[in-house]
Amino acid sequence: MASKWAVFIQQTFTAWCNSHLRKAGTSISSIEDDFRDGLKLMLLLEVISGERLPRPERGKMRVHRIANVNKALNYIISKDVRLVSIGAEEIVDGNVKMTLGMIWTIILRFAIQDISVEEMSAKEGLLLWCQRKTAPYDNVNVNNFHTSWKDGLAFCALIHRHRPDLIDYSELRKDDPLTNLNTAFEVAEKNLDIPKMLDADDIVNTPRPDEKTIMTYISCFYHAFSGAQKAETAANRICKVLEANQENEKLMEEYERIASDLLAWIDQQIPWLSKRETQPSLAPAQTLLSRHSDYSKEERPPHAKERNRLNTTFNSLQTRLRLHNRPNFMPAEGHLVADIAHAWERLEGAECGYEEWLLSEMQRLQRLDHLVAKFKIKADGHEAWSAGIDQQLENEILGGGENLATDESDGPLKIGNNLATVQVLIRRQEALESDLAAHQEGVEQIAAIAQELNELEYEDVVSVNTRCEAICNHWDDLGKKTQARHNVLKQQEAWLAAVDNLQKGIVARATPFLVWLHGAADDLQDPFLLYSVAEVQALLKAHIDFKATLPAAQTERDGLLAMWTELDKLQQAPPPSFVRPSQRLPSENPYTDILPLDITSMWDQVQLLVVQREQALLKEQVCQEQRQALKNQYRTVAASVAPWIQRHAEEAGRLVSGSISGSLEERNVQLHRLKEELSRQEGNLSRLEELHTALHHAGVYDTAHTPYPMEKKKGILDAEDFRACLISMGHVLGEAEFARLLAGADPVGTGVVSFAAFLDVMAREAGATGSTEQTVEAFRILAGDKPYILPEELRQELPPEQAEYCIASMSPSTDPVAPPGALDYSSFASALYGQSDL
Repeated sequence: MASKWAVFIQQTFTAWCNSHLRKAGTSISSIEDDFRDGLKLMLLLEVISGERLPRPERGKMRVHRIANVNKALNYIISKDVRLVSIGAEEIVDGNVKMTLGMIWTIILRFAIQDISVEEMSAKEGLLLWCQRKTAPYDNVNVNNFHTSWKDGLAFCALIHRHRPDLIDYSELRKDDPLTNLNTAFEVAEKNLDIPKMLDADDIVNTPRPDEKTIMTYISCFYHAFSGAQKAETAANRICKVLEANQENEKLMEEYERIASDLLAWIDQQIPWLSKRETQPSLAPAQTLLSRHSDYSKEERPPHAKERNRLNTTFNSLQTRLRLHNRPNFMPAEGHLVADIAHAWERLEGAECGYEEWLLSEMQRLQRLDHLVAKFKIKADGHEAWSAGIDQQLENEILGGGENLATDESDGPLKIGNNLATVQVLIRRQEALESDLAAHQEGVEQIAAIAQELNELEYEDVVSVNTRCEAICNHWDDLGKKTQARHNVLKQQEAWLAAVDNLQKGIVARATPFLVWLHGAADDLQDPFLLYSVAEVQALLKAHIDFKATLPAAQTERDGLLAMWTELDKLQQAPPPSFVRPSQRLPSENPYTDILPLDITSMWDQVQLLVVQREQALLKEQVCQEQRQALKNQYRTVAASVAPWIQRHAEEAGRLVSGSISGSLEERNVQLHRLKEELSRQEGNLSRLEELHTALHHAGVYDTAHTPYPMEKKKGILDAEDFRACLISMGHVLGEAEFARLLAGADPVGTGVVSFAAFLDVMAREAGATGSTEQTVEAFRILAGDKPYILPEELRQELPPEQAEYCIASMSPSTDPVAPPGALDYSSFASALYGQSDL
């Protein structure tokens, strides 16, 4: 079953079709049935187009109906209309959806498409027409073709604006939409020959009325009132003249406001840009860098644009005033263009060196963070190692407590009671002393890092010193404990003679090798902070040198693993005297806790870290090389373009401001010459912009690589800047209007607009506002050919703001037959073009 709104759409489209078919003495009652044979469909197209269609087929068979519908559809297609998925068979079969779609296409093409308001699309133009016609009515706000019409006041306002005699608008209430809607529909049907297409109850009781039905009905009003367009055209001409004069005043106010705001902003920025205070840590420095980055990327560019906009506004205003024969504009004291330029130079002086100082401060603080991270890594590693040593010393109590093996009796052999036990302790002591010696350098490095952090005045140096002191004190304690343990074992060594050479060899080789592996892993994970290709290459060379040592290290690893394999074989077959029946000795190495897995896992980790370190260094090398290449390219292109722009921008400014003598035509010729020269530099300018963007993406924000920062090279507007300038000068821009102005300023489609081209467009648009005679003629039309005009006539035809401007500015009429309150529009038009004073 069709939805409520589908039925409503059918009713609306049926009424619209009948409003045209009745001119041919016929009508339809069912939109899905009465068009099935194609006859009335062809008749409808002939009535609304005024053209004859091919002779229809008079047969009643399906093939005849399809032929007639195809003739109608082919005619629609011939009018440059696309019929998507609409075929003759669907219409002949009474497909409601397809039939409604076809009727809507006809409505769009023949009732709405020809509506043209300021080069907008039909829908946009019809909406703008409605907005302009209902603008004087405070309780009407039209911004769409659905909810804006629900209270009925917009319909009544359209009728009252053109035929105030038909509706007493003051009697209407916003809270009575049914009465308003029915009043509008009945008056339109009775007096304007517009059939009733809509139902008031359906509109009021629906959250969002159907847009197609509303547009269809409103298009009838547009065509009904098309005869009033002559007065509207005259009103539009007057509006352009008034807009030109008002825009001059707005530009003067805009210039003063921008100048005042820009000077105030400059005074706010200079103090903090002049500070050079040492930062205690990276966090506040990063805050300063973030602020400077925000300032450089977000805050400064808009104000730089404002400065350019100020200059453009000043020059455009002077040009407009000359075109309108008005005196030159003189800004308030302290707001001259030269005053703004001087203030901007003070700002650039404060900016000079701030970023370089801040980057240097960041490098210093990053070095601090680097050292703190390095200190933590080495301290964590040493403390973890020393905790293991403490545990080892606590567990291995001299003189007894550890069961190593058993003899034939039931009692265990105590530490110190047999040769094997003492040999194990001696070798472990040797391994411990070797381990201590190997870690001596690590403790010294920790102390050296702590000393450097003290010299760099690290903010949390107290905690660093405390931790370093604890590590050094603990190191001394370990030395005392191991020395005491060493002395006791030496006393026992006098009674012991043999050691297990294989286990001793493992200890002697595994411990320093594992320490080397740990040291290598630490070094490979050591973070780096680089600023040049040379620094990367130095680290790469050191890395290559380290890789050259890996074959020898692998040989050492293989030898150790082979020794463990042999040791495992020996432990799995001990002498009978150390084995009880059905029980073997455990297979641990009594001299060390190091296992083959320790060596293997650390070796695998080092291999992985070698690859990762090399990849990171190669990636950093590519990054640094790309940055350096971008810097070199930017420096080359900037050195070529910047002096040319500076020289020609100054010449163009003198030509536009009139400081160079010569007629307007001569200066125009010189401007065209400059524009031609500028076009030959477009490629370099585009390349410079690309390089500038690439530098920012690569993380290069300083300008040390070139004496020509990018912001000093922009003498052109892109499309969005051009649009913003037009809007700021009061242009109401649809897409078609903007495309027209852009084509005039950029006829070859370069994508940018020069200042000279922008002035040319403004001059042409200012000239398009007409002459005194044209303006007088426009007012005469609004006045109904009278030599004077009444305030109510101005309010009736002009937007409220411009109507009141005219009433306040016009002199009383001196015509002897003029009624009280009549105004003299002729003298007002002369004043608009500088022929007299307002």
